[in-house]
Amino acid sequence: MTLDHPIFTRWPARHPDRLQLFSLPTPNGVKVGIMLEETGLAYEAHRIDIMANEHHDPAFLALNPNGKIPAIFDPDGPGGRPLALFESGAILIYLAEKTGQLLSTDPVTRYETIQWLMWQMGGVGPMFGQVGFFNKFAGKAYEDKRPRDRYVAESARLLGVLDQRLAGRDWVMGAEYSIADISLLGWVRNLIGFYEARELVGFDRFSHVERWFERGLARPAVQRGLAVTAA
Repeated sequence: MTLDHPIFTRWPARHPDRLQLFSLPTPNGVKVGIMLEETGLAYEAHRIDIMANEHHDPAFLALNPNGKIPAIFDPDGPGGRPLALFESGAILIYLAEKTGQLLSTDPVTRYETIQWLMWQMGGVGPMFGQVGFFNKFAGKAYEDKRPRDRYVAESARLLGVLDQRLAGRDWVMGAEYSIADISLLGWVRNLIGFYEARELVGFDRFSHVERWFERGLARPAVQRGLAVTAA
């Protein structure tokens, strides 16, 4: 079996019958690695080195014209047709539906789960990422700290929303671990770890989030997923 897509001219598939993941262990990238490990779906991972601008390679842009990781190519997509897909949230929903795991079939629970996934994508990811820029990366050198403080305040507010949601719950949706949890774990991990913002956002006051986070990191599939495409 050979895969007919430009991406494979640059990153050949050794196992073309498997789902192909193109990623890096960023907060968005680890979502798909964790999901694949949780579901047990056979896959082959390809590391896309964004520091070497590989995400701007024409072969990668043929898969994701937005030039961001993660992206997947499933040779056995809906109806047996190949599917190329980008955007981590869309990939999580697709893999949940493909495997019948981690997204309830009950319509009310399903849409509430997707609601929290969209909340992560529209709020948590962008805000936490800005904290990273202004506290860890180039923005750290800016003399004016008002942009940093604005994003810190909004990130703390979002953590408060999550903390309230997790009061009396093991997971975002209650007793059942889901794609909503998977979408958030990598971002919380980066915020308090790699972005060095634990004290800045006052993370320790969000006790429900902290216990949820520790519970998530204790999952073997999460640990494996965090290492997918790592150097």
